Amino acid sequence: MRRIALASLLFAAACTGKPSFDDPALTDRALNLEEFFDGRLVAHGQFQDILGTVRRSFVVQIAGEWDGQTLRLVEDFVYEDGSTEQRVWTLVKTGPIQADQTWQGTAPGVIGVATGEENGNRFNWRYEIDLPVPAADGTADTLRVTFDDWMWQLTDDRLFNRAYMKRFGFDIGDVSISFEKLR
Repeated sequence: MRRIALASLLFAAACTGKPSFDDPALTDRALNLEEFFDGRLVAHGQFQDILGTVRRSFVVQIAGEWDGQTLRLVEDFVYEDGSTEQRVWTLVKTGPIQADQTWQGTAPGVIGVATGEENGNRFNWRYEIDLPVPAADGTADTLRVTFDDWMWQLTDDRLFNRAYMKRFGFDIGDVSISFEKLR
């Protein structure tokens, strides 16, 4: 009986709505990814599993540098348990300047190339990654997951990100992150 209930819950969760560029824009603000992430930022976030239980929280210090062609992001994570992680992204704009902006990016652990698209105040970023996950004995394993990140620029200094995570095509949880640009 438990298996049927769990299967039903997972099916219902998989059918929940996710953001889309077809959704109406709530603002006429235009996100300029390279401008927003150029400089120093801090972000606060948490991972929730598919049942809504918060499993992990973190703070990220980000140093971004746009050189006119490449956006480099150095992300230094500090988790609630004191563990740390660094991820370095290299993003390149692939779309025409006057149209919706498309991007590609790489980072250690990312499988292949991440792809993204800017549209109005929104950015959608998709990739597969071998994500470090702490084990009970203090070591770290990796878990291959896919991310479907949706970002909305709220103000000149704030951006909200909700990242939907899947494993083997099934929803396993989501990450909510609030970015703040430091002046």
